[in-house]
This record gives sequence, C-alpha cells and structure tokens, in this order.
Amino acid sequence: MTLQSRLAEVFPEPQERGLRTEIARLCGVAAASVSNWFGNPEKVATISRENAEKLIARYGLAVTPAWLAEGKLPKFSNGDAGHLPSIAPAPHEAPSASPGAPADLVITEYDTGGAMGHGYALEENPPGHIKAWRVTPEWLRMNVPVYSSLANLCIVTGFGPSMKPRYNPGDPLLCDRGFNKVDSDGVYFFRVDGHGFIKQLQRIPTENGLILRAKSFNPDYDPFDITNKMDFEVFGKILTVWRSEQF
Repeated sequence: MTLQSRLAEVFPEPQERGLRTEIARLCGVAAASVSNWFGNPEKVATISRENAEKLIARYGLAVTPAWLAEGKLPKFSNGDAGHLPSIAPAPHEAPSASPGAPADLVITEYDTGGAMGHGYALEENPPGHIKAWRVTPEWLRMNVPVYSSLANLCIVTGFGPSMKPRYNPGDPLLCDRGFNKVDSDGVYFFRVDGHGFIKQLQRIPTENGLILRAKSFNPDYDPFDITNKMDFEVFGKILTVWRSEQF
C-alpha cells in the first residue's frame, strides 16, 4: 500500500477545506510537499515517523506511526483492529441511496462517552450509545456551519441529569476534537482525574490566575472549580445537541 493510499484511508474524501494547509503547518513543511504526500507516489513513498506521530496525535488516528509513515505492520497498536483506542475514526463517506447524489457522511462516536452527572471512570462502558450519524454534506453545511476540521467531528452520548433542561440523558452531542484547550467559554467534553464530564466551562480571572469553573444547567448540581493542580484534559468542544422529548 502506498503512502497516498494510507493517507486516503485515514483522511477520506471529502476532505475539509484547508486540511492540507493545516497539516503543512503542523509538520513544518511546504504545502507542496503535503500535496505530494497525498497525490504523487512517484515523488514521495514515505514520511518521517515524527510527522506521522504528529498527525496521529492531532487527528486521533487509530493507527501506528510505523504503518502510517512507512506501511510497516502492525497497522494498529496492538495488532488487532477489534481493539482500537477509544476514539472516533474520522468521518467517512457512504454511498447515497439517491442515484447521482453526493456521498453521505458517517460521523461516528467518541466511544468513551461523557458523564452528565458525577462522572465515571473513562474505561467503563455505559449502556446505550448513539453509534453514528449518517448525514448529507448539505445537512452538515446548514446545521454545523463552523468547526475546526471535518476529521475532528464525532458523536458523544451524554448520561445523567446534571445538564437538564438543556440536554437530556442519552441525547446525541456533536463534539469537535480540534478544541483541546478552553480558549473561550462553552460546553466541553473533558476529564478530571478518572472521571469524564460534559459541562459548561467558564474562564474566571482571580488574583491567583485564571481558573475554570465547571457548571451544570441543572440547579441541583453545584459548580466546581478546576485548578492547575488537577489532572485535567479536554477531549473536545460540544458544538450542538439534538434534544429529545418524550411524548
């Protein structure tokens, strides 16, 4: 398998506009070089493992650096495609049911989930998931006009009552993994120690520096502050949610 085929597998068409420019900046190479990575097997057969590691880390690719850079096995970190890291693959195409229509996009889940409540160990697998959304490119353009990259979109299913009435337990949330820092207030999917949360994060300046305050929409749940001494990691920013109602 050529480098171009491997990149096409992990960055399927249609690629988000600006993706290759973003990759060039990430890897510190010219845009023309990245174009050759994707489209010129006569000029480029491999990339450095360092650049492969950057791509894997930035876009959450579930492959090994050796496979991506040079095509060397194993393809997956444990040699078993049935035990991938708990992260969504990039959205991929699926043939449309309408003849002549553009291919659909399948956006898959970030399968660690989030805890809309008191949190849970990320290794746990809560019952009930929305595994994927299948949408048209037009639907995505109209309903999600702003996101960091198509490759970063994934689905998170929230559980617990702390975000009511804004979201209900089990509602699907569209998450953008390109936001791994809290540069602005918003709703984020994040981890504190061994517990995952989906909550509103507010940046608050204090005399001791900036802190983050995690807030629930449900007034029965108290806010809590996230400080520099905590083991804190942002998985992504929630862009939108489709709220369910029972009739």
